[in-house]
Amino acid sequence: MKKTYSFFLSVLLLFPAAQALADDGYRLWLRFQPVNDRGYLRECERRFENVMITGESPVIRTAHDEFIAGMTSMTGMSIREVASPEGRGTLIAGTFSSSPFIASLLPDAVPGATGEEGYIIRSVRQGRRNITVVASEGERGVLYGLFHLLRIISTGSPLDNLDIKEQPATRLRLLNHWDNLDGSVERGYAGNSIWNWHLLPGYISPRYRDYARANASIGINGTVITNVNANALVLTPQYLAKVAALADVMRPYGIRVYLTARFSAPQETGSLPTSDPLDPAVAAWWKAKAAEIYSLIPDFGGFLVKANSEGQPGPQNYGRSHADGANMLADAVAPYGGVVMWRAFVYDNNVPVDRAKQAYNEFVPLDGKFRENVLVQVKNGPVDFQPREPFHPLFGAMPSTPLMMEFQITQEYLGCATHLVYLAPLYSEVLTSDTYAAGPGSEVSKVIDGTLHGHALTGMAGVANIGSERNWTGHLFGQANWYAFGRLAWNPRLSPREIAMEWIRMTMTHDPAIAGGISDMMLTSREAAVNYMTPLGLHHIMAEGHHWGPGPWVDRGRPDWTAVYYHRADTAGIGFDRTTAGSNAVSQYFPPLNGIFNDPRTCPENLLLWFHHLPWYYTMKSGRTLWDEMCLKYQEGVNTAEGYRTYWETLQGKIDSEQYEHVRQMLAIQAAEARWWKDACLLYFQTFSRMPFPEGVEQPLHDLEYYRSLKFYFVPGI
Repeated sequence: MKKTYSFFLSVLLLFPAAQALADDGYRLWLRFQPVNDRGYLRECERRFENVMITGESPVIRTAHDEFIAGMTSMTGMSIREVASPEGRGTLIAGTFSSSPFIASLLPDAVPGATGEEGYIIRSVRQGRRNITVVASEGERGVLYGLFHLLRIISTGSPLDNLDIKEQPATRLRLLNHWDNLDGSVERGYAGNSIWNWHLLPGYISPRYRDYARANASIGINGTVITNVNANALVLTPQYLAKVAALADVMRPYGIRVYLTARFSAPQETGSLPTSDPLDPAVAAWWKAKAAEIYSLIPDFGGFLVKANSEGQPGPQNYGRSHADGANMLADAVAPYGGVVMWRAFVYDNNVPVDRAKQAYNEFVPLDGKFRENVLVQVKNGPVDFQPREPFHPLFGAMPSTPLMMEFQITQEYLGCATHLVYLAPLYSEVLTSDTYAAGPGSEVSKVIDGTLHGHALTGMAGVANIGSERNWTGHLFGQANWYAFGRLAWNPRLSPREIAMEWIRMTMTHDPAIAGGISDMMLTSREAAVNYMTPLGLHHIMAEGHHWGPGPWVDRGRPDWTAVYYHRADTAGIGFDRTTAGSNAVSQYFPPLNGIFNDPRTCPENLLLWFHHLPWYYTMKSGRTLWDEMCLKYQEGVNTAEGYRTYWETLQGKIDSEQYEHVRQMLAIQAAEARWWKDACLLYFQTFSRMPFPEGVEQPLHDLEYYRSLKFYFVPGI
């Protein structure tokens, strides 16, 4: 095939031969460090000295260039391009339709075996030759398969007897950028937006291509490039030309571009007197707008919509339903194969008895009323990306509607990217939760992959943590959450430990002892954050507005934006009563979960105060009082954060110096902030419990008034 030298050279510049320089994090998990194991290097030389990649499309050319560049960086090999297997070993890659020879090597690969995005990687012997085949029915499958092979080599995994067959669990695997047209990022903690709207479409930053390749390497196939709190300007011709330029960069990596649609755009940019979805003129405006977009971006993915939530306009402004609004937009993009993702994160201006119930109450009655190309996008929990929530009760409750998962990758309520909080355990906890919607075994993952209710249109979205910082995510370990999201969107059954070890080996070290230690730190980090922020089911007790740091005393403004609304501490006890005697949110879960959650004796203790208001003297399973247990959980979180800092200091000189120093400083911040959380929360809650701190809990550094007096300005992400 043709060699695309300009791109190949740019990739080599990204992966310089001189690896002595400190690593600033820009290369993410695609460092492709030189192989130091001589035996493994000889094995690579024996198997991949020749390459035969068939096809001439932009995606296949990208797959070719990525594999050659990655192999060259890791092995220093002079790889020969051949037209047929030669020498000791040959890599053969392509689609079944592009090469009858590939099909002959995989006789058991019947039609439909891989789909357009799945792939087969297999070791085949032909005489004395070693042949490694990477094949798919689709070009994107070839790209993903070759990235998988690079991952195998980059992690030093065995290369003999490969027999891998992969297909993505979900059809849409998207990043949701909350990026604004002015360059700011809502809930973004890694600098400004990576999209330079002012210079587009004339200047295409190399960072856009590097962003695309990082996503493709973990199977992400779409990006929503604008904030859900949408700006109608992005739908004007001036900005659509800029969007089209970004789509051109993404396309060779198999990535589709999506936009957020502001529901009032027909009035704001179309000069219509209304945005009523049942008004024929409004529907015609959106159909014309869709035709305009697809004329510029033929593979445009569709719209993500936030409507009638937090002041955003929507169909309810006109007495219409969410289904009315979604279906009107769905009809506009349907002729082009587009989809509409309608967010279920809703609450109106009337403060509810329990905000956790509102999405269920609004959407369940609409089940089966949405068009076939509509997905309802649901946050993992019923409130708002808390350190721990029960899974959202909508999962399983709308069998006639495709539900799309929305996870947080950015860390809005988790230290705002100053804390190491590896989120794969949170994602897996939700995905493996049993909804009991169709009896035992009805896990959330089966709802979103379509197998539980027979849906072909499926998806998972992650709110991106990417910004203009050189290392992309602000905190180096934030990269692991981007990586983990992509891997779990592809395969929700992967274990958090397996994903962590992949990322560590590709990003930091192959030393098994060090990798194991860092993995242990990552795998415990989410639980540590829960402990020093919101143990035992506490939630939404962060500071006002920016959500950085503790604010359990926040009691002003809209009630369901305050902390006191959620923890409900008083002299009698603490917690939100969501039992049948309280808000009855437990009724939104299927049996037996509703009964399990309803009884404090069977409710999981890590969700106890989510569902129950209990006395301070309530006896926990440990035999301790609720007050003592809460205090010790806060202290446990602090101790764990301190332990991370102590462990990390033992790695000086054993890992990259720039990585080491960056994380060392971040862990010092985390340890200090964990202590701040413990001291502030326990002092505040002690004013209600009126009980002493138990043995083993360190005395606060300051008094409560000190913590309440702290004010912070220009916290990022607002």
